[in-house]
Amino acid sequence: MLCKTLSQVGFAAADASDLFVVFISNGNQQIPIWRQKNSKDATGLCIWDYHVICIQRDLKREEAAQVWDLDTTLPCPVMLDVYATEALRPWVALRSEFTRLYRIVAAPVFLRSFASDRRHMKRSDGTWIALPPQYDCLVGEDGSVHNLGEFLKISEDKVLLKLGLAESLLKHERFGIVLSEGDLLRFFN
Repeated sequence: MLCKTLSQVGFAAADASDLFVVFISNGNQQIPIWRQKNSKDATGLCIWDYHVICIQRDLKREEAAQVWDLDTTLPCPVMLDVYATEALRPWVALRSEFTRLYRIVAAPVFLRSFASDRRHMKRSDGTWIALPPQYDCLVGEDGSVHNLGEFLKISEDKVLLKLGLAESLLKHERFGIVLSEGDLLRFFN
């Protein structure tokens, strides 16, 4: 998982307070992202049901935010502005069913809360869709064994309308907050 990998490489803040886990999806679970390794398209376009990246924000806001996307063909990490231009392409007019929304979770909260027993990686007959990671399943501090579905409940009716509340909510909300694309870029810039 992205956060497990990131926690192993070391960051400016030992408590991971400079990191944010970002789930990208929507109510239709169809979102376009370009410059992806799994694409067969020359532009790297993938239509994901959901995608997860990590955004690192300088605590003093003296340096640009960086994106860690282990599936991109862009450098990793890459500045958020470059990632937005190359991978999100906000100037492309998307049909409403492809509008990307962003669930942002402060990494310290995410690392305590997230749980996955990998059931989403299995077919209905119990066989693996893809081989699971080598590390143990993640269990939440509260004993939860699988709550990925809660993080993926991303829809227009969950979008935070008052961006000014984002910072304080992120410190406490177990499943973070949902922002529109424009507000995501404003929040991290």
